[in-house]
Amino acid sequence: MSINNVGTIDDRVPVKTILVSVFDKTGLEPLIRGLLAALPAPFIFSTGGTFTAIEKMLDGGSPVLRQVSDYTGQPETQGGLVKTLDFKIYLGLLTETHNPAHQADLIRTGAVPINMVVSNLYPFEQAIAQAGATLEDARGNIDIGGPCMVRAAAKNFHRVAILTDPADYARVIAEIATDGCTRLSTRYGLAQKAFRLIARYDSAIADYLAAAPLDAASIYRVLPGGG
Repeated sequence: MSINNVGTIDDRVPVKTILVSVFDKTGLEPLIRGLLAALPAPFIFSTGGTFTAIEKMLDGGSPVLRQVSDYTGQPETQGGLVKTLDFKIYLGLLTETHNPAHQADLIRTGAVPINMVVSNLYPFEQAIAQAGATLEDARGNIDIGGPCMVRAAAKNFHRVAILTDPADYARVIAEIATDGCTRLSTRYGLAQKAFRLIARYDSAIADYLAAAPLDAASIYRVLPGGG
């Protein structure tokens, strides 16, 4: 396997396409309104409940708002189990601006570069803290798509801004309002915060599973399987 070592990147990256998928919607409305005021015509891709919330904020929607499923061509699975885990999404997150092969992949698939991701994770620690929480409650609150998306965006801080904390929304909007771009130093700081979030999240899951007994028969109807 070869690893791409990038030699050329941009300090200022125009924000044209934004992917928004959040469990905690704190600060979401001022963020969306701020982005729309600061940018001429961004595309905003969103999922499930986040899409519905943004649609209501914008009084029934907006030409710039689009369901992720409409973009990828793949409907969300029951319960929202799979929403953003899609080849076009990850091309948009991980491709490098000055890599001709990556640009050719975008053209070939009809994918677009994603310049900003707004995401936070299922509340695993809050779920296991509830009285009577079971192993299945814990398992159901293990986020998969969110950490994958956050991790991909943070890895490509060269050109993607990853917002995981509502406390950062206002300063990022202020930066974008100057010329429609994010700066490398901002993206780098946001990536650091994103990786710390994922590390804490995975540690909480690992610690819980290490301490929780697997009393499967009390939770599940366990079939012999194997056939």
